[in-house]
Amino acid sequence: MTGSILDPRLWPSGADRIAWAREFMPASKAVAAELAASGAVRGIRVLVSDVLEPKTASVALGLAEVGAEVVVMCSGRNTDDAVAAALVHEGIPVYARSDARGGDDLAHALAALDHRPEVIIDDGSWVIRLAHTRRAGILPDIIGATEQTTSGVRPLRTMAAEGSLAFPVVAGNDARTKSLFDNACGTGQSVVLAVADILGEPLAGREVVVAGFGRVGTGIARHAAALGARVTVSEVDAVAALQAAYAGYRVEPLSRAAAHADVLISATGIAGTVALEHLLALPDGAAVAVGGGVPNEIALDEARDAGAYEISRNGDIGTWRLPGGRMVRILDDGHCINVSAAEGNPIQIMDLSFGVQLAAVGYLLAERETLTHDVHLLPRELDDHVAALALASIGGGIDHPSARQQAFLTSWVPGDDDE
Repeated sequence: MTGSILDPRLWPSGADRIAWAREFMPASKAVAAELAASGAVRGIRVLVSDVLEPKTASVALGLAEVGAEVVVMCSGRNTDDAVAAALVHEGIPVYARSDARGGDDLAHALAALDHRPEVIIDDGSWVIRLAHTRRAGILPDIIGATEQTTSGVRPLRTMAAEGSLAFPVVAGNDARTKSLFDNACGTGQSVVLAVADILGEPLAGREVVVAGFGRVGTGIARHAAALGARVTVSEVDAVAALQAAYAGYRVEPLSRAAAHADVLISATGIAGTVALEHLLALPDGAAVAVGGGVPNEIALDEARDAGAYEISRNGDIGTWRLPGGRMVRILDDGHCINVSAAEGNPIQIMDLSFGVQLAAVGYLLAERETLTHDVHLLPRELDDHVAALALASIGGGIDHPSARQQAFLTSWVPGDDDE
């Protein structure tokens, strides 16, 4: 079964780009080799639901090569058709085509779930949640899942608290090797560069407002400032807002900050973050984008209901006329701009994230008899192991505590060093 793709003839181009990507993913390759040596994934059915581009394809191929039965699914907006064709050419069923929208994406996700996966590697937890609501019959087959986004982990924790989560999930997103690099460095860079590229305008000297100062917002603010932008941060969390202030940014409520924004970037992963009142406060010609987010993070439906409408389109820029006559530019229709309108995060960054995901798969299989139906952190030693593999690949190394230091760290008895 090949699944559903746009054009199988595109496979040579996709294969070339996947081969290139695999040369720059040493941590993922090393973890896959460890899974191969252990035999842990041989014969295990794995569903990979993620942005379908060469880096993701490398992970799917790596799992297949070590014996897993892999199926891949991706929404149309995030699908590279040549990469999809290359995976099908290698015998991996793929449900993803760039012209899919709405109901097509849902049909593809359900078809992938009909392969009865035992492990799910998810991005946004949509497929994990869909399994609970639309394919409850397969839940007993599922050993566990791993989720790599902040916005995806949040609803899974709600499900666990309610007692409705049917299998263990590893919050790959919360591993330090993932969140400190993918979220802050990778997404921060890719969002800012995507915005600048789509607008075709310098950010230097412009007013950039960042809604949200989590790991993603921190990275966006830092990269925008590095390009010379004047950055303002808006937050609902007082501690995060104080962190932004101590990092040197202006901190204001979004309704006030929007009034002087040349560019407003939402980085919360929460629907409705940029509400109608914020759109109405923007200066004429301001641009609005979402970085690493969720659907409806910009409340465009609310704006339409109030009389706003798109008057023109230039590539990924939609110009909207708001009630009152002002015009704003909505980038990529409010979708996750660094993925759906750009090339995603740098390959070395994604190598870390996928190394964490593969380590999480190994952990789920090794602890399948003991893990509860909850959201679990990746054990620190596995997180550190992925980081050490990546560090070694660039010629780096770390110190280890001396015997004296280790004794100090594990003792509570006053000694000669205490006064």
